[in-house]
Amino acid sequence: MGAITVREVHKSFSRVRAVRGISLDIEQGQVTALLGPNGAGKSTTIRMITAFLPPDRGEIRVCGYDTQSDSLQVRRRIGYLPEDAPMYPEMSVLGYLRFRAALCDIPPRDRRRAVERAMDRCSITHVRRRRIGHLSKGYRQRVGLAGAILHEPPVIILDEPTNGLDPAQIREVRSLVRELGQSHAVLVSSHILAEVERTCDRVVIIAQGRICADGTPDALLAPLAPSAPYRARVQTNADPDALIDAIEDIDGVAEASIAEAAPPDTLILEIVPREGAGDLGCAIGRTLGAHGCTICELSRTRPSLESIFLQSVEEDAS
Repeated sequence: MGAITVREVHKSFSRVRAVRGISLDIEQGQVTALLGPNGAGKSTTIRMITAFLPPDRGEIRVCGYDTQSDSLQVRRRIGYLPEDAPMYPEMSVLGYLRFRAALCDIPPRDRRRAVERAMDRCSITHVRRRRIGHLSKGYRQRVGLAGAILHEPPVIILDEPTNGLDPAQIREVRSLVRELGQSHAVLVSSHILAEVERTCDRVVIIAQGRICADGTPDALLAPLAPSAPYRARVQTNADPDALIDAIEDIDGVAEASIAEAAPPDTLILEIVPREGAGDLGCAIGRTLGAHGCTICELSRTRPSLESIFLQSVEEDAS
């Protein structure tokens, strides 16, 4: 049994079916991203896992405890950072974290060490004496993250953990999430797909209350790789239409077009391969060279998680 086990869970609000038969297992030592468009059922799923909402049907267990019959045990084993973490603006960072440590039942003799460790991991030690209400949104987010990991819970759930952070802070949080994922079960909900791709071991995409894709980022992107287009930046005096015709005559090319023209005499070409065409880089390079082009760049566009996300959501909708 995984750290989080969800079995055929359903949840409706009046006539709206928010979650329709979701099942998944999340293991220790794994960072899992939960993605989906607005209204897909992500927040409802997270609220049921954290024992905030009961499912209408199905079963959810966290570290073996049922979220309905053992909700207090479930809450003790979860560190949860909501998107807008509720905090007391009049409290100092240190005072707030000490208060959270007491709420988490950390023994008094261990609280100081737990608070110091959490502040250090979230890089907020230097603002420990400042009032939370005087901090930027990015720093408040980091204080919320410190509060979520104070009691070293086996399961950590982060809803938009990089919301409001600058690029340097995002990099720090990314590193921390990867570190936490080595020994915890981490569930992340985020709209920043590039960060998900860099941070998470597994991606679960939800649409209309159902799971429509589940796997590692590489496994999900692999089917799109053979159809990824080539992009060439060349300097040439050749007739653009004649150059496009020559490229489209290459065996395996489905379509070629001018993505951008930039003087002097520079073209950026996009070349779409046919399904199963294999590597066309050498053939494209030879054709461009034969037509007097100086090749400044020839690369293949890497499929992105955004492509998988949009494709999965569109397929589910259809």
